[in-house]
Amino acid sequence: MEAIKKKMQMLKLDKENAIDRAEQAEGDKKGAEDKCKQLEEELLGLQKKLKGVEDELDKYSESLKDAQEKLEQAEKKATDAEAEVASLNRRIQLVEEELDRAQERLATALQKLEEAEKAADESERGMKVIENRASKDEEKMEIQEMQLKEAKHIAEEADRKYEEIVFMGMGLCASVCCCSVLLIFEPLNGWFILEADSGALRCKSGDLEEELKNVTNNLKSLEAQAEKYTQKEDKYEEEIKVLSDKLKEAETRAEFAERSVAKLEKTIDDLEDEVYAQKLKGKALSEELDLALNDMAA
Repeated sequence: MEAIKKKMQMLKLDKENAIDRAEQAEGDKKGAEDKCKQLEEELLGLQKKLKGVEDELDKYSESLKDAQEKLEQAEKKATDAEAEVASLNRRIQLVEEELDRAQERLATALQKLEEAEKAADESERGMKVIENRASKDEEKMEIQEMQLKEAKHIAEEADRKYEEIVFMGMGLCASVCCCSVLLIFEPLNGWFILEADSGALRCKSGDLEEELKNVTNNLKSLEAQAEKYTQKEDKYEEEIKVLSDKLKEAETRAEFAERSVAKLEKTIDDLEDEVYAQKLKGKALSEELDLALNDMAA
């Protein structure tokens, strides 16, 4: 009985201990449930934060992708712009070199034009000088021709008179035969003496012979001068022809030089316009490149 009591007390004590442990376990369970609930809430908060972070990460990833695409586009645009600027610089250099060559050709053409105009002026002056000389020589030739005609007329008249006197002398010689006769008569241009002695008649024509001689000499001199003036005229005509050809050539060269100058001036204007346009284009590309670099930096 005593043993049963002890047993009952021990069971009671065990029960109480078990109840205490159960209560303790219940408290621990509640604490664990509260802790679990708190952890669940924290986990939910973390999940929300994680989702926000993931959304932010996706946003940043998209922004990064866009930035990378913009960077690639900007780099490509910058590369293209640099290549185009380099091409424009080469083009400008070539155009400037062509402009320099065109200006040199223009200077040469202007010099040739000046030389051609100078040659034309000299040819015109030479032609005027030769024409003046030819005109004076023509006047002299006209005077000489008049003198030559007059001298020929005088010579023909003197020949005619001389023939008349000779004819008259021969008639007188036949009349007087071998007698000695002295006849004196006066023709138109001087005194002439006819002598008949021992069947021979000697005719003198003092002034007429002298005049005939002078006229003959003058005639020869005039003919020589006429020949000389004819040669001079031929020479002047040849010189005028040569100068005319030179003048035509100089005028042709001058016209060609003027056309060349006009063409070169237009070429220079076009090249200058092209240089200006290329510089404006290069400036625009440079500004576009700076803008792209600023976008990349931002």
